[in-house]
Amino acid sequence: MNLPMNRAMNRAINLALALTVLATFGGAARAEDQAKATRILMVTQSAGFRHGSVTRRGGLSHAEQVLTKLGIASGKFRVDCTQDVAKEFTKENLQNYDIVFFYTTGKLPIGEEALKYFFNDWLKQKGHGFIGTHSATDTFKDFEPYWDMIGGTFNGHPWGSGSTVTITVHDRKHPASTVWGEEFTIKDEIYRFRNWQPKKVRVLMSLNMAKTAKKEPYHVPIAWVKEYGKGRVFYISLGHREDVWSNETYQKSLLGGIQWVLGAEGDATPNPELSKAQEAKAKADVAAAKK
Repeated sequence: MNLPMNRAMNRAINLALALTVLATFGGAARAEDQAKATRILMVTQSAGFRHGSVTRRGGLSHAEQVLTKLGIASGKFRVDCTQDVAKEFTKENLQNYDIVFFYTTGKLPIGEEALKYFFNDWLKQKGHGFIGTHSATDTFKDFEPYWDMIGGTFNGHPWGSGSTVTITVHDRKHPASTVWGEEFTIKDEIYRFRNWQPKKVRVLMSLNMAKTAKKEPYHVPIAWVKEYGKGRVFYISLGHREDVWSNETYQKSLLGGIQWVLGAEGDATPNPELSKAQEAKAKADVAAAKK
């Protein structure tokens, strides 16, 4: 098979990393598991700001390495990483994958036909899965079919990457959020959103405005899930920092999200009443802080 040079190099990098991890975790059995595993296409192309977590420095980026190792160590999935969607994100190539995973920015060079197929056929009708981390909501942010699929659009980050914030976990049973406990603190960049669709998503975690230094009078969801036709979508805004990707709890959260997207039990019933209550709480927290 004559692969384009950059695609062949990506496959070679992924294979080398896989072999290294397989040797660490116990060869033959893992190799057999991987042969049967779910396949994920991880897209880390940036058509805007390029985050350090997805910047390649002579090999796979930090986020790509983390997800690849997580798949091999768990035996649950294998990952192909690309920063060339023009060649990889096609109707033909999508047939090879169960999940598309975006850590991306901007308007990516994906053809209209491929996008239409992705939304309508591959995801909605065939029931595959989509996962987005951090700046996936800063991708195609003026393209309604995309933000309708993912659930919202990046609208700035009042809490920069050096901010320590407190996150409240609303759904402690969902596999994507149960690992975080009832509440946790973390240092990371936190997004706010526009084109937010609380009637279409189930919010799993939110910023706790009362316990966060910078207070703003609106709801800030951190992670959510939604059903999209027969497909499933999971998004988590955390992941700007490389140390967040190295965090074992974050990795377990991603693994739980992947398993849910593949069909594991977990409620995706929209909870707009929670968003409404969180909005009111944020306004009250800001008012209280001014007294």
